[in-house]
Amino acid sequence: MTEGFAVEINRYDLTKLSPEDRLRLLRRAQTNVEAAQEDARRIIEDVRHRGDDALVEYAQQFDGARLSPTALAVTEDEFTRAEEELSPILLETMRQAVTNVRRHHQAQLPQPTWMIEPTPGVITGERITPIESVGLYVPRGKGSFPSVMMMLSVPAVLAGVQTIVICTPPGPDGTVDSASLVMAKLCGVSTVLKVGGAQAVAALAYGTKTVPRVSKIIGPGNPYVAAAKQLVYGVVDPGLPAGPSESLVLCDDRANPAVAARELIVEAEHGPDSAAVLVTTSQTLADEVATLVGELVQRLPSPRREFCEKVFSGYGGIVVAPDLSDAIDFVNEYAPEHLRVLVEDPFSVLNRIRNAGEVLLGEYASIPYGNFALGVNAILPTGGNARSYSCVSVYDFLKRSSFSYVSPAGARAVGPIAVALADYEGFPAHSEAARFVLDRATEEP
Repeated sequence: MTEGFAVEINRYDLTKLSPEDRLRLLRRAQTNVEAAQEDARRIIEDVRHRGDDALVEYAQQFDGARLSPTALAVTEDEFTRAEEELSPILLETMRQAVTNVRRHHQAQLPQPTWMIEPTPGVITGERITPIESVGLYVPRGKGSFPSVMMMLSVPAVLAGVQTIVICTPPGPDGTVDSASLVMAKLCGVSTVLKVGGAQAVAALAYGTKTVPRVSKIIGPGNPYVAAAKQLVYGVVDPGLPAGPSESLVLCDDRANPAVAARELIVEAEHGPDSAAVLVTTSQTLADEVATLVGELVQRLPSPRREFCEKVFSGYGGIVVAPDLSDAIDFVNEYAPEHLRVLVEDPFSVLNRIRNAGEVLLGEYASIPYGNFALGVNAILPTGGNARSYSCVSVYDFLKRSSFSYVSPAGARAVGPIAVALADYEGFPAHSEAARFVLDRATEEP
């Protein structure tokens, strides 16, 4: 670690990275999630037993909002006032963003039914149907996020989910961010509840008088939200692990340090538990980026400046790799939420990236473009979970049911297989049922 410049920035040599430093880089905010579990567990049990009364108390305790149980749901008048508070320019910008996101996710929709004939007389296939109820969690703790509202609501609506419930923390005045409310309406969702934190996860998982119980919860949040989602697994599907923001910027020696430095700061300004790492093959570029980051961070307003300072001396930093292959290996091990690729031939790198929530290629594919405007979904797996989870899409709101039809000829073809395997695995009832149907099929012409 070196101090230098105006901001303390962690600096690492990949070939000399200690096990402790490597673990800290790879785990990032997961440590915070584990530390939050006991508090989250207590909140979940309280909401489970006291329902709306607990939600009202936590709104006062954590958000400074005085609400009654009857005021937890956003009213139509509040939607109307929210739209009146926004400028026409912002409204039109939001509509354009929704259009791009809707177009991207529309292309993801699969055929509702498909079928094949794997063997004569046997038809198999799948029906794809929407999940009946989902809860969308839109955070607010360190800012307002109408873009998150959009990224969650658009694919849920396109998938055809019947019941969509949005939970988002209220401000101290007891209202929801105006742009977020308007964005919900633009996307086609009208049920918004003033509930945040672990208590929102608990309410969606178990239900209260005001908050309906849902089948799945999707959305990013702070360590308490992430911990609560882990704890309700088995009661409800908690969706992909989406915790504190993170990014990794991959650079070769041809990258523009002015672009790299700015991209590195993007996710760092989300909060002190964010992670922002630059991996480069160039010591010179590393030095230039460190200098620029120090200067750029000092220009940020409070509290974004303090967030970045905390990140670059905590879960963030700059890693120098001996060559691009080693750098890419580290990227795949890290499995970042956002991966920004600033190399001479970005598409040659794309095929070598196995683990990343999203990959933004080339000098002009800025992370904020992906967050707000391109149409790709910006709700992504964090904490290394991009190794097995994907970006939010319409698939998160759909489920598949297989179906089969067997004719007598088909039964004669597959029946002996079923009987033999049932006998081998020691299931006599299976074998009896399969043999009975096979015998009947054998009697058919």
